Order: sequence, then structure tokens, then C-alpha cells
Amino acid sequence: MDAFARPWAERSRLRGWTYEFLLFGLKQAWACLFGGLMLAMIVGTHLWWPAFFESGGASLARYDFLVLAALAIQVALLALRLERWDEAAVIAVFHVVGTVMEVFKTAHGSWIYPEPGLLKIAGVPLFSGFMYACIGSYIARVWRLMDFRFVRYPPAWTTWTLAVLAYLNFFTHHYGPDIRIGLFAASVLLFGRTWVTFTPDRTPRRMPLLLGFGLVALFIWFAENLGTLAGAWAYPSQRHGWTLVSPAKLGAWYLLMLLSYVLVTAVHRPRRA
Repeated sequence: MDAFARPWAERSRLRGWTYEFLLFGLKQAWACLFGGLMLAMIVGTHLWWPAFFESGGASLARYDFLVLAALAIQVALLALRLERWDEAAVIAVFHVVGTVMEVFKTAHGSWIYPEPGLLKIAGVPLFSGFMYACIGSYIARVWRLMDFRFVRYPPAWTTWTLAVLAYLNFFTHHYGPDIRIGLFAASVLLFGRTWVTFTPDRTPRRMPLLLGFGLVALFIWFAENLGTLAGAWAYPSQRHGWTLVSPAKLGAWYLLMLLSYVLVTAVHRPRRA
């Protein structure tokens, strides 16, 4: 594609910018491969699985199919070398911590998984952990595709401390004070002066890292709305019919995405621009 389009892109600055924007979109889409396939399966099974199941054609529950399909995607990413083994190991850690949180949150009524299935832990289908893995997969892949480098990156120990506190707060706020406002403030204090440089084509571009965090959280929220619309899980407000997921969830996704990002830094060490 590049050999075909490059001569056209080099004829003017506007065409060059257009081509760079196209490459940016393509790399973003390629980085979202795992998440995009998961969303496609969730929506596809919502549209066609019920009728197929009720007709007697399906031999396993929708949730169980999603678990097996997600596992097949992960294996394929490794077999095709689209994901590295060290990246997969870190993503697996996020899978585990996400599943632990799912078990805790569903036990406290934060959301439910209404459909039957055998591949569950304490009522939580195992495909839920792969949804967290999708976030880690995206961050690891886009890091490589865009060659991330950083300006004024904070000390690593501070980012790990923030990530651990953010994760613990998902549990402890049920029994004590919710410190998420303090965590948001701490993230601004740590990353407020940090810029990330990325290279969609040949020229490095840059943006505030906090803006990048916010955009990722926003798109996770979009995906969450699509997932709940497709009936993969439901919040208490959605038990009698689908409604838009509260924008307040953006804060939770921001903190959870921050945890995933810090985990990925274990294999992609932040380099200076």
C-alpha cells in the first residue's frame, strides 16, 4: 500500500497530512485487533446466537463460546507473531487481576452476567478477563506500532504505586472512603508535564500523555456501551432495559486503563524522546 500511495502523498503537503492521518487510523485499528474481534463476537452472538440456540443447533452456551473464541484469538496472535510472549505474559496478569475484580464486583451487585454458562468462576464468565486483556493488548501493540517515546516521564516507582493504589481502591471503597479523586489528582501531578511522542508515518508527533489516557478511557466507555447493548453484562440500571452507561464510569475506566498501562511498562520500558 505504501509503495502505491507514497508517490501520491508526496505531491503536496495536504496529501502528505492526509496519508499520515490514514496511517494513524490504520495503525490504531491494527492495534485494536484483539478488542475489535472480541466486540464483533459479542455483537454477533447477540444478534444470531439466541435463535440458533433456541432451535437446538448450538451445543454450548453463548458465554462459553466467547471464552473459547477469545482463547483462540490469543493463541493466534502468538502463533502469527502479532504479539510477543513477554507482552502476553503481562496481558495475562491483567487478565487475572481483572477477573478477580469481576468476581468481587459481581458479588457486591455492581453488575451481573445474566446468561448461563459452564466456564465461570463464582458466576463470572471467563471471557470477562479477556476483555481486560484486550486493553493490555491494545496498549502493548500501539506502543510498538507508533514507537512511543516520552518527555519528562516520572520515576517508575511512582507510577507503580499509583497503579496499585488505584486497583486496591476498586475493592476498599466498598468498606471505607473512596479515594479516586485523590488518585486523579495524583495522576495529574505525576503525568501532567509528560508528553508522549508517536510516529504514525515518518515524522514524530507528540501529545500530552494525560490526553492519551483520557482518550483511551473514552473509547473503552464506548465499547462498554456496545457490550451492554449486546447483553454481555448488565448494570443494575439496565435490568429492565438498556440505558446508556453512566459517564461517571469514565473515571473507573481511566484508573483501570492506568493500571494496564503501567503493567505494559514492565515489558516496554519508557524511552526518552
